[in-house]
Amino acid sequence: MSISVVILAAGQGTRMKSTTPKVLHEISGKSMLFHAIDAAEKISDDITVVLYHQAERIQKEIENHYTGIHFHIQDAEKYPGTGGAMKGVVVSHTKALILNGDMPLVTMDALNALTQGDADINMSVITLDNPSGYGRVVIFNGKVQEIVEEKDCIPAQKEIQTVNAGVYCVKKEILERYIPALNNYNAQKEYYLTDIIKMAVEEGKTIHPVMVEEEEFKGVNSKLDLAHAEEIMQKRIKTAWMKAGVSMRLPDTIYIDTRATFEGECLLENGVSIQGASHIINSHIKTHSVVEDAHIENSDVGPMGRVRPHSRLVNTHIGNFVEVKKSTLTGVKAGHLAYIGDASIDEGSNIGAGVITCNYDGKNKFKTVIGKNVFVGSDTQLVAPLTIEDDVIIAAGTTVTKNAMSGELILSRTPQKSIKNFFYKFFGKA
Repeated sequence: MSISVVILAAGQGTRMKSTTPKVLHEISGKSMLFHAIDAAEKISDDITVVLYHQAERIQKEIENHYTGIHFHIQDAEKYPGTGGAMKGVVVSHTKALILNGDMPLVTMDALNALTQGDADINMSVITLDNPSGYGRVVIFNGKVQEIVEEKDCIPAQKEIQTVNAGVYCVKKEILERYIPALNNYNAQKEYYLTDIIKMAVEEGKTIHPVMVEEEEFKGVNSKLDLAHAEEIMQKRIKTAWMKAGVSMRLPDTIYIDTRATFEGECLLENGVSIQGASHIINSHIKTHSVVEDAHIENSDVGPMGRVRPHSRLVNTHIGNFVEVKKSTLTGVKAGHLAYIGDASIDEGSNIGAGVITCNYDGKNKFKTVIGKNVFVGSDTQLVAPLTIEDDVIIAAGTTVTKNAMSGELILSRTPQKSIKNFFYKFFGKA
C-alpha cells in the first residue's frame, strides 16, 4: 500500500445539536467515522485521524476498535478550517488521500479511483442541479483551474454547477510545500485546504478532476442528514444480503446492523430488527422481532419476540412476547409470554406461558440451569440460583426456590377454596 490517508474529524458539528461528537453518531450500528476508517483501511496502512473537539473521547473510541491508527491533535482555535486541520500533519507515503470523518457512505472503490494516475492533485467533483452551499470548481480543458468557496463567490461563479466533493489525493511534496503557506485572508478567517489548488495552478501543477457519485461523498451535518445516510446504508446492507440468499418480506421495514451476518436459508419478516454482531443461521425471524448481539441457529423467533445480547438459540422455538437474555437454549420450546434470563436450558424442555426466571435480587444476577425434557407449567417463577435436573415436571403456578432432582414433580400452590352460592349472595338472585 503506497497511499497515506488523513481523515479530518476535528470539527464540533454544532448542527447536530448534540453533546456527542458529530463523527461518533452511529449509522447502522457503527459510528460514521468508523465507516470512513473501514474504507481507508482497505487501501492504506498509514491512517491519521485529525482531532480537536472532544479529541480524547474520540481517540479512546477509535482505540477501542482499531489498532495502528495515528492521531494528530490540532489547535483549531489557532488554525481553523480544513487547511488549518492539515497543519503539522505528517504522512509516510508519496501520496496522501484527504477525506472527511463525516462521510460514512464512501467506499473503497471510490477512494481507489481518486488515487489513480500521476497528477499532482486528484480532487473529487460532482455536478449538482442545485449547487447551493458548495464550493464551486472551475474546470478548463479537463483540468481544475480554481475552487471558490460559496461565501467568496461572485454572482457569475455561483452559476457553476460543478462542485467540490471535499476529498483529495495529493502528492506528499505538494502538501509539505503548500500547507505551511496557507493563510486565512478570507471572509471566514479560516485556512482553506482548497487554496492549495490555487497555489498548484499558479505553479503549473496538474490538478485532475475525478467525477464521483454524490451519494458516496454525502456529508452528514445534521440529524436529518444522519437519517438520510442511514436509509442509504440500510439499502446497501439489505441488498447485499438478499443477493447472498437471505429472504426478506417488505425489506424497507427491516433494520440490519452493519455487523450482523447470515448463513444458509434465513427469512426475515416485516418489521424485524437485527442489531449488533448477531449471527443467524438457517432461521426464521418473524414479524416485529428484535435480535441483539445473539447467535440463532436452526430456530425461529416471534412474532414480537426479543433475543437480547449474549444469547444462543439452537434448534429452538421462541414464540410471541418471549424475551431471552444472556441464555443458551438448545432444542427448547417457549411458545409465548415468557422471560428467560441468565439461563441454560437443554433439549426437549418446554417453557410455558407466563414463566419467568427471577435472576436478579437487586444487587446480583444469578443463573438458572434446566436439564433435558423438563416441562415448566404456565405462570411459574424460577428463583435463581437454581438447578433443575432432567425429566422434571413443574406444575403451573409454582414458585420454585429449591433445586429439583430428576423425575420429580414440583408443586407450590395455596389450597383452592370454594364457597357455594357466593355469586348469588353477592349480586342477589335474578
